[in-house]
Parts: sequence; C-alpha cells; structure tokens
Amino acid sequence: MPKSVVIIPTYNEIENIERMLDTVMSLERPFDVLIVDDGSPDGTAEKVREKMSQHKGLIHIEERSGKLGLGTAYIHGFKWALARDYDYIFEMDCDFSHNPEDLPRLQEACEQGAGVAIGSRYVKGVNVVNWPMSRVLLSYFASVYVRFITGMPIQDSTAGFKCYRRSTLESIDFSNIQFVGYAFQIEMKFTAWRKGIDIVEVPVIFTDRTQGESKMSSGIIKEAIFGVLKLKIRSLFTKV
Repeated sequence: MPKSVVIIPTYNEIENIERMLDTVMSLERPFDVLIVDDGSPDGTAEKVREKMSQHKGLIHIEERSGKLGLGTAYIHGFKWALARDYDYIFEMDCDFSHNPEDLPRLQEACEQGAGVAIGSRYVKGVNVVNWPMSRVLLSYFASVYVRFITGMPIQDSTAGFKCYRRSTLESIDFSNIQFVGYAFQIEMKFTAWRKGIDIVEVPVIFTDRTQGESKMSSGIIKEAIFGVLKLKIRSLFTKV
C-alpha cells in the first residue's frame, strides 16, 4: 500500500481543524496528515495534539514560531514528507474549500501516471460555490492571465489543492522557489511544467469557507500578478 500524506498549513483554524482531521481519518483510503502550524494563538495546535492521541502515528504536527508564509509552510512539509518515504504528497486547505472526499481522486490521477494532479475549479466550467462574483472573476481571469504570460496549458493555475508524486518533488530544488503567497502555487506548477512533468487537472467543486477568516490580502494578489512576470522573465535565462 503506497504511503500518502496531506499537508495542511494552519493559522487560527480552531473552528475547522477538528472536523477536518476527523473527516480525513474517516476516509476509506488511508491518508496521514501533517499540520504545519504557524504559532496559532487560538489553540489550533493544542487541538491537533488532542487528535494525535486518538490517531497515533497518523496525524503529525510541525509548529513554527510565527506567520512565515504559505509557500514556506508547504516546503517545510515537503521536506518532512520526503524524509519519511511518502509516495504521494498533498497540499490542502483547512477550511473545507477543498473537499477531503476528493483526495482519493487526485491520488488516482497520480497513480495513473501524472506527476502532479490539480483539483481544478475551471477545467469543466466554473465550479465555485459561495464566492462573490467579483472574486470568481478575479480568480478566473488570473488563471487566464497566467496561461497567457507563461504558456502553461493549465485552466486553474492558482489552485492550491494538489497531489504530487514523490519523484516530482524530488526533482525540484526548493531553494529556487521564491514566492510565499499564491504565486507559490503558480511557481510550483510552472517549475514542474518546464521540467516536462505530466500535470493533470481533476475537476472539483470549490466551496468558500464558512468558518474562520480568509487569509487573502492585497499583498498576496500583487505578488501573484507581478510574480508571474518575474517567473517568465527568469525562465528565459535559467534552466530547470
């Protein structure tokens, strides 16, 4: 049986963390979970430790001293997972915008040969629930913009719900990954695509969080917009 781990970065997710861990642990296909918590003051880490005692060896936590960015949280998790011989390594949000029930479908895409499987909101229409139209349009046209600038044939280039084959992450030099916000998601896909790794989009329904606060900010949006230009320019002068 292949080993799979779901990396979930957290900051103040006390409203969601217990239900999320219970949901993943209840799936028919087994998944370990690694929480990377950035010093949540609301007790998120304490709740994770409670669940660890109930599911020994399946739930893990890495605690960091403060908010260090989404990208660095995932890279921390990638290194942790690679050191422990996991075959499939996932990115997933804690707020249920990504449905844990879709985890097996993403893994199946990688088992069938994909190097990266993306839980895609836009590969079959627009599958977003509870977002205001302004945010739907921002997200959708951001992906159009990324395709235009980079040439990547990916409908949902900013998606953060992904499964990686171990070999994909082993091929990436994390020290070259520069971005920490949503541009991190684009940069990881762009890096894999430039390496010729097969990227498959699996249609999912994205539902906006109902508990807790969004981490979206204007700085994250700016990083994504200008980061794409930097990625493209840098790619003209560097090899993967």
